[in-house]
Amino acid sequence: MTHVVTSACVQCKYQDCVHVCPVEAFKEAKDYLVIDPDECIDCAACIPECPKEAIYADSDLPDEEMDWLEKNERESPELPIAEGNSPVLADS
Repeated sequence: MTHVVTSACVQCKYQDCVHVCPVEAFKEAKDYLVIDPDECIDCAACIPECPKEAIYADSDLPDEEMDWLEKNERESPELPIAEGNSPVLADS
């Protein structure tokens, strides 16, 4: 199992989730985050920290967000590790 960042993160990119992640599972795209399924340890600490409710366990992913499972997996190896200090796009 892994956790997945979904479309609710686009243009928001709050990084409260990054701060509680015990591993470096979050990767940063220009206007959203993804979770690297190879790094995620399934602790679920990130889920309650996301103010946009954009993070799900893959087994709980809503049908309309299923494409984000593959998006997180495909994009995460190419992106830099999120460090939790990016500007919040929703406030800009």
